[in-house]
Amino acid sequence: MSDISFRFASPEDCPLILSFIKALAEYEKMSDQVVATEELLREWIFEKGKAQVIFPIAEGEEVGFALFFHNFSTFLGRAGIYLEDLFIKPEHRGKGYGKATLQQLGRIALEQGCGRLEWACLDWNRPSIDFYLSLEAMPMEDWTVYRLTGDSLKGLENK
Repeated sequence: MSDISFRFASPEDCPLILSFIKALAEYEKMSDQVVATEELLREWIFEKGKAQVIFPIAEGEEVGFALFFHNFSTFLGRAGIYLEDLFIKPEHRGKGYGKATLQQLGRIALEQGCGRLEWACLDWNRPSIDFYLSLEAMPMEDWTVYRLTGDSLKGLENK
């Protein structure tokens, strides 16, 4: 692996962030679910401060991105980092950039006094699962993620 560095995204990076989101959605066969726009990303990431993005950079090029935000563990009594998306461009995979990005997120978590770093992975994504297991990440057994969106979220008040 060549030298790698990281930088936090700025509002001017919204087009780049959106391009990575679209590439990730294509990989996950979910392109039809992307409704994010540059304007929404600017508002929610930078103006409202609800998430952060780092870019791994190799040979002067952003080779991927990681979008994360803080959650909170009542059991630990402290915040954690939730990694929403980690994506490395296909032509840069297998070079250690994903591992280096997770290591950077681990450093950020420790510097901020966070109690954990966690994420979700699609069940069919065996290459990523194997990669996470190689880092000694533990799958959460006995837990199922539930989600309300769209009309279900809007109708929750009337249930």
